[in-house]
Amino acid sequence: MIDKYLEHLVQKLNEQIRSLEESLGGGAAKDYAEYQYVCGQIKGLLAARFEMSDLKQRLENSDEW
Repeated sequence: MIDKYLEHLVQKLNEQIRSLEESLGGGAAKDYAEYQYVCGQIKGLLAARFEMSDLKQRLENSDEW
């Protein structure tokens, strides 16, 4: 059951990542500092997505959780 919630969170993270990427691709960053900030946000969201995907996989492959 928790898999469903993790998948939902991963989908939400993917939406946020996609939105930020489109924003950068559209030239929304006013300067290099803002560009770096948005890249940092994307990096953090990707790390969170990886951890959630890893947890989901461990839950699927383990009876302990």
